[in-house]
Amino acid sequence: MSTRTFRVMVRGVFDGLTEAQRAELLAGAAEHDVLRAAFTAEGQMTYDVAVRPAFAFRFLDTGEAEEDILLATERGEAAARAWLEERGYGFKNLRVSAEDLSLAPLSKRQRQAAARGV
Repeated sequence: MSTRTFRVMVRGVFDGLTEAQRAELLAGAAEHDVLRAAFTAEGQMTYDVAVRPAFAFRFLDTGEAEEDILLATERGEAAARAWLEERGYGFKNLRVSAEDLSLAPLSKRQRQAAARGV
């Protein structure tokens, strides 16, 4: 079997933040900017609380079978919850989505490269 790569996205909203927590998030905003976003095995949080209280947590996982995406989704949500809870941030409205990259359609450049045998 080949290894499959799963990208898991956990979205939600910060809830009940204190002024100190909001200030802490604002102070760390540059390292959590969406322009620096990446899917990682540890997970990466992005947000812009100056604009809105929403966040996105990107998580990268692997598995052997198509069904492993369910476990990857659970691990991604658990990682997001742990990140938030370790810092004492309240949250609500978590939504989780996952994508199996082995099933993702190729882009135009990828199709052209495959046709050239690159």
